[in-house]
Amino acid sequence: MTDESKFHALLRDQVRSEFTASQQYLAIAVWLDDADLPQLAAHFYAQALEERNHAMMMIQFQMDNDLTATIPSVGEVQTAFSSVEELVQLALTQEKQVTEQITTLARTARDEGDYLGEQFLQWFLKEQVEEVASMTTLLTIVRRAGDDLFHIEDFVAREMVRGEAADPAAPPVAGGAL
Repeated sequence: MTDESKFHALLRDQVRSEFTASQQYLAIAVWLDDADLPQLAAHFYAQALEERNHAMMMIQFQMDNDLTATIPSVGEVQTAFSSVEELVQLALTQEKQVTEQITTLARTARDEGDYLGEQFLQWFLKEQVEEVASMTTLLTIVRRAGDDLFHIEDFVAREMVRGEAADPAAPPVAGGAL
């Protein structure tokens, strides 16, 4: 298989986007941790790992299909925030952008007749629906809570609990999921 299609170039770009998203979530988590909001911080630390794993799934796909896999530098990330609402809004905006990118990737794979690439992206499309819905809900809760950050912490602890079983339909992660 050659590494010259538009789909393959977009997939390489998406690896960079996923690593950048991971770093952005890490910056958000550190800000929240420093603000003594441990539930929100834990949620975003987990999100950072999830985005890293998404990048590594794409790298594994490249290696499995005899494509050139590279580890790119990441884009700039925002590290200073004025409020919890601002950082959750940033996270939601980021998830919507990733959804657009994944949709473009799937469309490109289909247009180029890359059925393996199109099939690979189906899980990511489903995942993005969940991610946008989750961040939208979190933003709603943050807005309702106003200045009472304990309500947000309670919601995250009660409703956004991690530790769900791994999705058996998820693509393999290069080096194993963290």
